[in-house]
Amino acid sequence: MTHYDLVIIGTGSGNTIVNRRFADWKVAIVERGTFGGTCLNVGCIPTKMFVHTADLAATPSISSRYGVDETLDRVRWPAIRDRIFGRIDPIAAKSSEYRHHHADNANVTVYDGTGRFTGARELTVDGNDGTTSVLTGEQFVLATGSRPIVPFVPGLEEAGHHTSNTIMRLEELPRRLGIIGSGFVAAEFAHVFASYGVEVTMIARSGQLMRHEDGDIGQRFTEIARAKYDVRLNHDTVSAKRRQDGAIALEMLSPEGVDELVVDEVLVAVGRTPNSDTLNLDAAGVAVDDEGRVVVDEFQQTNVDGIYALGDVTSPHQLKHVANHEARVVKHNLLNPADRITSDHRFVPHAVFSSPQIAAVGLTEEQARQRGIPYVVGRQQYADIAYGWAMEDTTGFAKILADPQTRQIIGCHIIGPQASSVIQPVIQAMSFGLDAYSMARDQYWIHPAMSELIENALLKLRLPAKG
Repeated sequence: MTHYDLVIIGTGSGNTIVNRRFADWKVAIVERGTFGGTCLNVGCIPTKMFVHTADLAATPSISSRYGVDETLDRVRWPAIRDRIFGRIDPIAAKSSEYRHHHADNANVTVYDGTGRFTGARELTVDGNDGTTSVLTGEQFVLATGSRPIVPFVPGLEEAGHHTSNTIMRLEELPRRLGIIGSGFVAAEFAHVFASYGVEVTMIARSGQLMRHEDGDIGQRFTEIARAKYDVRLNHDTVSAKRRQDGAIALEMLSPEGVDELVVDEVLVAVGRTPNSDTLNLDAAGVAVDDEGRVVVDEFQQTNVDGIYALGDVTSPHQLKHVANHEARVVKHNLLNPADRITSDHRFVPHAVFSSPQIAAVGLTEEQARQRGIPYVVGRQQYADIAYGWAMEDTTGFAKILADPQTRQIIGCHIIGPQASSVIQPVIQAMSFGLDAYSMARDQYWIHPAMSELIENALLKLRLPAKG
């Protein structure tokens, strides 16, 4: 049994905590899989690299509307895949090597294995090499992330399926791909594989894709997706079977009755669940909520003094930028116990790198209405700004909600080109309290840039004048 000042479980954002300021701490880092966590290895970074290549592959299909006739010669899947993981895998390996052997980490011991609490301050690590180690710690950081949910569908396990963890490392592109799910993971992979020439079918249990977005955004995205892919709404997958020819037959129930789909590969993309259940938290007395998320306070501390948690294991947002923010808070609070800081989750933005992109921050119109919060709405179509003319975009728009009394922005929702970047000035305004009236009128907006989408949406808000 070895005692440590600090034990960190998970090397996604948890790995960013320990730096030279912890040089006089005795630290243990526990990682059961690959260094770098979800974002680096199977999440935001590789998926966005795939999305960029998909955007390039999709360009010829729309170029003729601009008077430019392009053709797509072919998609070299192994080259796309290997370029991406040829960059990512060495980063994960170097991160592991750095923690294991670099002189800067002389005070750090890495345990490659799965950690589970076996006492209030005791962690047993079942090593990947078959050994078992027992650690005790003054303080702990739980940063074990999340994993894809795979619902039970009779025959699916036997037929074979992929999740976001495995779909990006396929040996070859399938001719037909069935995607079970209707959220951001499903939307991004639908864009990627359809752009590469795969016949994509999206299978949604609900009557709308992206149903967690603002209602207008979800409705518009569903309309666009149905023109791009085979979208089966209100379909519940009830069985799967691998046929003799190697294809997979999916049986679905819909309001119209039984429906069948034959595909070559199946991607299950219905959400993610926290990895809190791997930690045996009862032994440590750490509380979790009904969704399995570790319960933390504003300092990122659990109900047990000295045990902190961050990222997907505790956050409903499941976003890397949130995990990074929480890691910075935890780092400060570990180093400054008498002067702790709190996390700021007031205005957490997110983006979906689908086709088209979606970005949002703050309240949806439905949430504002349900909570009885007064609001006014300003809308602007991409088609009505100069750069929108250049792009010939006919479906994208921005929607901004503001409080009519304070003129503060309470929500922004965008669907269209580069939505993930276009939304940033709104996030800044909300975070620093810049009111919508001042934001629109008291600064220059570059003409004819895409940011005019936001300027015009702000100008369309029916707000009282300043003063």
